[in-house]
Amino acid sequence: MTRPLMLFAAGFGTRMGALTADRPKPLVPVAGRPLIDHALDLAHDAAAAPIVANIHYRAAMMRAHLAPLGVRLSHESPDILETGGGLRAALPLLGPDPVLTMNTDAVWSGPNPLRLLLEQWNPARMDALLICIPGARVAGREGPGDFGMDRDGRLHRGGDLVYGGAQMLVTRDLAEINRRAFSLNLLWDRMLARGRLFGHVYPGAWCDVGTPAGIPLAENLLEHGNV
Repeated sequence: MTRPLMLFAAGFGTRMGALTADRPKPLVPVAGRPLIDHALDLAHDAAAAPIVANIHYRAAMMRAHLAPLGVRLSHESPDILETGGGLRAALPLLGPDPVLTMNTDAVWSGPNPLRLLLEQWNPARMDALLICIPGARVAGREGPGDFGMDRDGRLHRGGDLVYGGAQMLVTRDLAEINRRAFSLNLLWDRMLARGRLFGHVYPGAWCDVGTPAGIPLAENLLEHGNV
């Protein structure tokens, strides 16, 4: 069964500095291709459909790149909506629960994380399933981890696991959040309180491409397969 996928692609990319002065971060080249195309490869390999991307900064450039590829577009205007608000605004394009979401500013080396999500998803136990990476297999990111995990796979705040930006989740709680622009952290907090936020430890390596320094690290990962 195919699942809808949301690609987060609306941000300003300010940490990229001059590289995003004239283009959105998803179109910054990594290994000779726009960064978002690496995410699209994973989406197509996992047979995700429909594929939806939110756009805001340099929206015309994003539309010109993505529309010919069959990606549905959720144009956030006049203001950017963050991850939670952006996902809620795109729901008419995505269709019913559950949905996959993926950030577009990372590269992966190893199994397709979207396929792992589809294989490990258990709606009887989960409201969300997040792909998490142990700190030793992370490149391009400094600072503490995001989550810890118990022996049953339930997540809690704090720990050395880094959220990799790929998840599968149900979206019904989005309607209850009384903000227009908000982070998905608000949604996760509700799931944490119910004991229904789960994680899956990624067996490969991962690189955050949020700054110029992340580009050569990502290219090394794509070429050699390790951090």
